[in-house]
Amino acid sequence: MVDATTRFFEDLDRRGFEPVLAKTKGTLRFDLHEGAQTTHWLLRMDRGRVEVTQEDAEADTVVGTTPELFEDLATGRENGIAALFRGDMTVTGDARLVVQVERLFPGPPDSRGPRRRFERGMQR
Repeated sequence: MVDATTRFFEDLDRRGFEPVLAKTKGTLRFDLHEGAQTTHWLLRMDRGRVEVTQEDAEADTVVGTTPELFEDLATGRENGIAALFRGDMTVTGDARLVVQVERLFPGPPDSRGPRRRFERGMQR
């Protein structure tokens, strides 16, 4: 079974071009910390073109959080900016990239509007 985090990143990589990032250029790495283990997801963004890998490479911005919180972000149960303000995530580097990428996450499952929703493992 593939978790929502993996689904989120694989879907983003499969799209290859994301219009909401048309004015964004840079690299952002998510470090998901669970005990002594860290899972890395690296986004390379170049004016809408997006490539996702699991490299532990240098990035303009690094976001640190737990796998559980990221799962909540990927399903819309949590808001990234709110989690950042609460101190549930750390950011080093260019925080503007976090604001740009946050727009890719789905809204709450019961919301209406332009944000994507994940339902039963499928994006709608």
